[in-house]
Parts: sequence; C-alpha cells; structure tokens
Amino acid sequence: MPRTIRAGVLGVLVAALTLTACTPEPLERVPDAGPTAAPPTASAEATTSAPSTEELQAYHDQEVAWEACGEFECAEVAVPLSYDEPDGERITLAVKRLASTDADARVGSLVINPGGPGSSGMELVDAATAMFSEDLRAAYDVVGFDPRGVAASTPVDCVSDAELDRIRSADYDTETAEGLDAYRADARLIADGCARGSGELIGNVDTESAARDMDILRAVLDEEKLDYLGYSYGTFLGATYAELFPENTGNLVLDGAMDPSLSSHETTLGQAIGFEEALRAYVEDCLGGPDCPLTGSVDDGVRQVRTLFDVVGDTPLPTSTGRELTASLAFSGVITPLYDSASWFVLSSALDQAINDRDGSQLLFLADLMAGREADGTYPKNSTEANWAVNCLDFPSSGDPALWQQQAEELEAAAPTFGPAMGYGDMLCDQWPVKGDAERGPVRAEGSAPIMVVGTTGDPATPYEWSVSLAEQLENGFLVTFEGEGHTAYGRSNDCVVRAVDDFLIDGTVPQDGLTC
Repeated sequence: MPRTIRAGVLGVLVAALTLTACTPEPLERVPDAGPTAAPPTASAEATTSAPSTEELQAYHDQEVAWEACGEFECAEVAVPLSYDEPDGERITLAVKRLASTDADARVGSLVINPGGPGSSGMELVDAATAMFSEDLRAAYDVVGFDPRGVAASTPVDCVSDAELDRIRSADYDTETAEGLDAYRADARLIADGCARGSGELIGNVDTESAARDMDILRAVLDEEKLDYLGYSYGTFLGATYAELFPENTGNLVLDGAMDPSLSSHETTLGQAIGFEEALRAYVEDCLGGPDCPLTGSVDDGVRQVRTLFDVVGDTPLPTSTGRELTASLAFSGVITPLYDSASWFVLSSALDQAINDRDGSQLLFLADLMAGREADGTYPKNSTEANWAVNCLDFPSSGDPALWQQQAEELEAAAPTFGPAMGYGDMLCDQWPVKGDAERGPVRAEGSAPIMVVGTTGDPATPYEWSVSLAEQLENGFLVTFEGEGHTAYGRSNDCVVRAVDDFLIDGTVPQDGLTC
C-alpha cells in the first residue's frame, strides 16, 4: 500500500509522544455523531548552560501569590526564558495545587507531570481525586504545572486552528516526489509559523530547561527535596531533573518510562511495535467476546483494521460533523483507545460504525479527543504545537533523507499497521528555525536518592523494555512491574501498584527487589 504519513505527527517522536499524555480513566462511550520577541534566525542553535545558584537566587526567593481557583490554589511562577541568560527576559509557569486532606499526615508537596510533551499538569491536578489514593492525598499537597511553552504557561504558538485541522487530516504518499514535496511544504509552514508566533521561546522549550524550572518550583514550594510523580514523557523530565540535581532529588516515581538513551528513530520504532502489539491484544479480546466487528483469526482482524486505513486513504468516510475521516484521522482514532484496555469497547463501537456503516463519526471523535479539538473547531490547548517544539529541540534532525527512507522501510516492516504513518519523522525538525544540540545517552543520576521506575508489560506508548532499561541506567533506580495492558500503571492498575508507589512516596520504603504486580 502507499506509505502515508499522518501530518498531525510531523516531527521527531510527535506521533508517539503526543499520544503519551496520561489517560487514566476509561473513555466514555462515543456519540455517533507568546512572547513578542523577534523570531529566531534559521542558523540559531539552542544551548543550555548551568547558571550558578547565586544567579538564580532571586527566582528561588520570589514571593508567589496563591489564589483560590475553585477547590484548588493557583499561581504563576517566574523562570528565566533562557538559562544562558538568567538575568534576561522572564516567562511564567502556571501552577495549580490541591491541598493535603490531612494537615497532621502531610509530609510535603508532590509535583506531578502527565507526559506529552505538551500535556497540562494543571489538568492532571483536576483528576487527582480520581487517580491518586486517599493516603497519597493526605500526605501531600498535589502540585501540577504547565511546563514552559505549554497551555496556561507562556505558550508556543505555531498555526491557526484551521491550519491545524488541515494538517491533522492530511495524508501524504511519501513514495512519490509530489507527496514528499507536500509533506515538506507543510513542515516548512509549521516551522515558519512557530518562529513568527513564538519568538525566542521556540529555542528554549527543551526538556533540560523544563527540568531546571522544576528546581525553581521546588524552591518556591519551600521543599528541600523534590518529590515527584511523572508519567510517560514526564519520566524523561524527571530523570533529567535527577541527572541535573541529584542532591535535590527526593522520592521520584517514573511511571511508563522513556529510555533517554534511545535515538528518535529507535523510540519511534519501539512505539510503532508497541501499538502493533496492543492492537493484536485488542483484536484477540474482541474476537473472544460478543458483537466484535472483526472476524476470523487475530491476523485476520488486524488485516481488517489495516484495510480500513487503506480504504479511507482512497475514499475518506463521511461523518456527522460534515468533516471527512481521512487515513490520518482514522489512525489517530484507532490508537486513542489502545491506551487503556478499559476503553477497548469504545474502539469496537467505532470500528463497527466505520467498517459496517461506512460512517467515520466515532473514529473522528476519538482523533479529536486525542488532539484536544473541541466540537466548534477550536483547540483550547496547544498540546500539538508544544509537542512539535519540545521534540525538535530534544531530538534534532539527522538531516539525511536517504536515512529517513531506510528508517521508514524499517518501521513498515516491523509494524505494518502503524509503522507507515510514523516514518519521515525528521522532516519537521529538519525545517525547524532553531537547531537543538541535545544528545541522547544513558542517565545515571549519580548520588541521587532511590528512584522508582514503574513499567507495564503491555504498554504500547512506552514499551516495558524502556522501563527496564531506565531502571538499570539509574545508579539508584529500581523497577516495579505491572502485568497488564495499557499505558502507565498508577491510577489505573491494581492495589499492589498503589501500595508500592504510596509506601515509597510517603515513607521512602523500597519494595522487594523485582516486585511484580
């Protein structure tokens, strides 16, 4: 079949990492139906140096005005735009806090991150009462923040809502010169838009800078050590913090780990295979129950999903919204409920509608849900644009089209259903106006306190092997395994995981070696 690229995931790792935002609760049944600074030049390079404690003292000592926002407290925290120039321009982080439910049991503040990059930590605080145990909420003020460039913090801005709609729905045949040219043109449109709309911020939203922000947040919260719970991309952020500030590292839990040592292609390949395996697990479960829209063997069912992508690639399906379901949108719609086995019934309903009724409404709803698109066509959050920006600094382009072609073929061979939509990921970052200089490598965090890594054996977005690897890399890392399907564990797994995480965060108790839940 033609190799098509899902434009909504233009850029290194965007396909996979956009999808790594934590989805703790099963989906409900689907209805049928910046700154104004001058843009950086194309030759600019993003670098981050380590400022001294004295240079950052004013940030650590800043007085933050907490104000009531519903049942929470909200505030803005100032951080440097660039840590190379801590006395220069400032940006703000939006922070939300849910107070401990028991002042006598309180041990401190727990900073949380849901992943992405580009997902809102403020929104994760909103879900704290549903996700986190009573013991954890008694022991901690739960504190979420939108990282630099994201949502309510100083945000990046790249394209209009209408442009994002078009880009998300576009299919590119990268086996033709015309398809590659169209893909490259949209990558250039995005990159130029980010430069115009985000100014100097676009070169300063890398993960290392965000980790340095967390140390300012630790100081503002008046905590000697950072206690932290990070999901998915949030594990990369947490591991980076531990590498930079091992002496300030308290009890860290990294759930659904990224492997910091992997290249962009290795990461994309792992995720493509992970979603392929998750689809097979879903199909096996579907075929074993009533009213499955798929038939035959597991291989047959997977091929039927693949055929659906081919069909809508040639002839998009109508939907109740008046928009069409393209192959790119169908790809997103299928992946979304694979994050949690509790949502597999939603995928069955959507596939039944698409395959048997020739109606793409439910799959379109799921694709929009993942992208944060509202029914009126607006994108209240900038998760996709922030994802582009962070990843292009963290995983700079190789700049080698011949290598991209080789990697695309490897993705398609290893993951025939999802791989074709995840190739040529370097295209956007090759056009990016600021060239990141980050290099991937193992994270040791030498001298840190013990760090818990939680891995789920059937995790499609952050494969279990990555958690094993991160736990081995960290000098004081240890692994807790959850045997199950879906992305991440704490808040959606079982009592064994809850007890292990709670005991470690609250009391620092390290569970037995090799704990499996």
